Amino acid sequence: MALFLSEEDVKALLTMPMALAAVEAAHSECAVGQAIDAPRHRTRLPLTVMHMLQGALPSLGVLGFKVYTTNRSGARFNVHLFDAASGMATAVIAADTLGMMRTGAIGGIAAKWLAREDAEIVGVFGAGWQAQSQIEALCAVRPIKQVKVLARNAEKLRAFCERMAQKTGRKVSPAASAEEAVKGSDIVVTITGAATPLFDGEWLMPGAHVTAAGSNSLIRREIDETTVRRAKLVCVDSRAVALKECGDLLPLLEKGYLYAGQLTEIGEVIAGMRPGRGSAQDITLFESHGMAIQDLAVAQHILAIARERGLGSELPY
Repeated sequence: MALFLSEEDVKALLTMPMALAAVEAAHSECAVGQAIDAPRHRTRLPLTVMHMLQGALPSLGVLGFKVYTTNRSGARFNVHLFDAASGMATAVIAADTLGMMRTGAIGGIAAKWLAREDAEIVGVFGAGWQAQSQIEALCAVRPIKQVKVLARNAEKLRAFCERMAQKTGRKVSPAASAEEAVKGSDIVVTITGAATPLFDGEWLMPGAHVTAAGSNSLIRREIDETTVRRAKLVCVDSRAVALKECGDLLPLLEKGYLYAGQLTEIGEVIAGMRPGRGSAQDITLFESHGMAIQDLAVAQHILAIARERGLGSELPY
């Protein structure tokens, strides 16, 4: 029986600890060749773009894809799951909340493996839908005490900070400027649609970790060349995806200041195949672009719990 799980079902079932565990395991398996992931493909029309990510996690017995369309009216996300043995459809899962949580989770996993263990102050650029899971995930993996948030809309920013302070139990407050958000922060997160760098890389203190999660196309760029060149470790979720669509890194790759072999996949760090942070003074950078295995891992765990609890609607196929 194939199930449809709505946004309400996903919200009732998915927790950050579940997302963190699922995403971390998926990246470890990918690093050792036990998972398959295909870089995002986009089909463009004048008014609407369709985006598709596909892959497989044999250990979970699942293969599938996430598809979403974007235009001026918004975005619509769904994950489609299939049984790896029979090929039969097992679920269609609404994936707005799912995608937000798995994006936050990979940011949290990157901080777990790359940020200093004593990291406690965070600077965040962006106060939208995706920023909340970034903060939640960081609070789950590091002893975060303070979060400074910068966004263009002051009213929205204040409301966001109040909501996240209540949700996390940490001090979450607006930053007065980009410089204030970055200086003194152990972790800096960018989760915006910016086309130009958000801050000066010289503001990063020694030992800082940066997660850049918004630059998943060539027209988007959240961090400057200084940030990349100061980083002792440049880590990505997928080398293939980064080389295809990372607006933050491609200018340096084209100029020869960075080469593909320098890019470390986070799964390689998790699996012990490549080193992570070298010292407490190193600046580390993680570029997050999104992979199908992240969606599939989280979706398969949600589906298993939904079946146990009798949630979801039966699909006619």
